[in-house]
Amino acid sequence: MHIHILGICGTFMGGIAAIARGAGHRVTGCDANVYPPMSTQLEALGIDLIEGFESGQLALKPDLFVVGNVVSRGNPLMEAILDDGAPYISGPQWAGENLLRRQHVLAVAGTHGKTTTTSMLAWILESAGKSPGFLIGGVPENFGVSARASGKSAAGTAPPFVIEADEYDTAFFDKRSKFVHYRARTVILNNLEYDHADIFPDVGAIETQFHHLVRTVPRSGRLIVNGSEPSLDRVLARGCWSQLERFGSPLSEWQGGEADPDGSFEVSYRGAMQGRVRWDLMGPHNRMNALAAIAAARHVGVVAAEAIAALASFKSVKRRMEVRGTVAGVTVYDDFAHHPTAIATTIAGLRAKVGNGVRILAVLEPRSNTMKLGTMKAALPGSLAGADLIFGYGAASGKDALGWNLAEVLQPLGARAAAYDGLEPLVEAILGASAPGDQVLVMSNGSFGGVHAKILAGLQRR
Repeated sequence: MHIHILGICGTFMGGIAAIARGAGHRVTGCDANVYPPMSTQLEALGIDLIEGFESGQLALKPDLFVVGNVVSRGNPLMEAILDDGAPYISGPQWAGENLLRRQHVLAVAGTHGKTTTTSMLAWILESAGKSPGFLIGGVPENFGVSARASGKSAAGTAPPFVIEADEYDTAFFDKRSKFVHYRARTVILNNLEYDHADIFPDVGAIETQFHHLVRTVPRSGRLIVNGSEPSLDRVLARGCWSQLERFGSPLSEWQGGEADPDGSFEVSYRGAMQGRVRWDLMGPHNRMNALAAIAAARHVGVVAAEAIAALASFKSVKRRMEVRGTVAGVTVYDDFAHHPTAIATTIAGLRAKVGNGVRILAVLEPRSNTMKLGTMKAALPGSLAGADLIFGYGAASGKDALGWNLAEVLQPLGARAAAYDGLEPLVEAILGASAPGDQVLVMSNGSFGGVHAKILAGLQRR
């Protein structure tokens, strides 16, 4: 089959492209911006890429156009497809029907921690010799790629496939969440908060989508649910027809002890000690992610002790507290945090790592759709309070411009916070304030104009 993918350079759609090519399909694709690293990864697989969405691509006459949710009405190619009556389908639906059939799908859902938990689970299964397939919204450092097909499984068993299950809508013509298409047998519900204000009016609307996911899990399937989230309790109260295990709360089957200074912690299941996770990750959020991954792996036959041992060699995910460099004693991190809860959690995790005697300089670009709408701006000062100095960036114009005053929002933080509408003055301010030993934590869900490299280059010149 020849498929032409619209929006191919996104992590999810690029992952679909790579797996489809490996499965023997002819794959071509297009996107508004075709650039490395995704473009080079896809081209190396023999996938032809076209920059832009010109209607002339209709002449390729693929068997099927696969449409990413970056595409909306008014897109020239999409309009041509509709006018022509050419066959099209969303990326998540095509993946569910063509890549995930006959596999044991393990889906990781939640407002926060999806990418890290999915990566942990995939690594546990890999370490156990199960050769899982996976499709992850980031690049796990243990694998170096965001997606791959499942390997061979034992006779009579379905190969495992681990997928990051996003609650964002599927496509402009399918407003259900992506995850309803995956037909998962094991589902992690990590947490649930209000997010994606551009498509959800309130948290209740998101809970409805999560319950649609719960409804797709077979009775022989298993839900692994954060036991300390009232929102998830409300989801389950609407109906649950599958096996259920909870983690993290005092009454949950799976519990993790307090972390030692080195980050290690004990894991218990129904009161019985299973072992101690020994790793370099910090923060209670990572302990919760680990409990969920250990519990989910058990559903496909990996005993807890084996999963715990595997986490000792887990290397995290790019753009999750990733060290981009240390120059003149100043360490620069890159992190994907953009929701207030994730921002606060990330700062707390770094604080646990470096201690109270080290300064954290938080650098934030609030560029998600939710942030640009200003829905959560009131929560920003509280989420940033754990940092010593705060540098906010809000472009004055262009597609990433904020519709609200960042400097005004940061005023409750006093003199330790400032806002900038240009990258150059932002970088100069960070360089002027930084000193040996400082930890510069850059948080954005975009490329942030390469600010990490600019800071490191400035430190090198200083």
